Amino acid sequence: MAVNLKKVLVWLAVAFVVFYVIQRPEASADVVRGAGEALGSAASSIAAFVGSLV
Repeated sequence: MAVNLKKVLVWLAVAFVVFYVIQRPEASADVVRGAGEALGSAASSIAAFVGSLV
């Protein structure tokens, strides 16, 4: 029975994320906070761009 490489890599990535969150919760929170700020900034920029088209 062949093992699906993509499935194994996904599970390894999930395991790494869980391990990182358990070992360094403050750093994990900073990463999530930074990603949220980046997404918010991008959404704000897109909204400003679309608003300037009208």
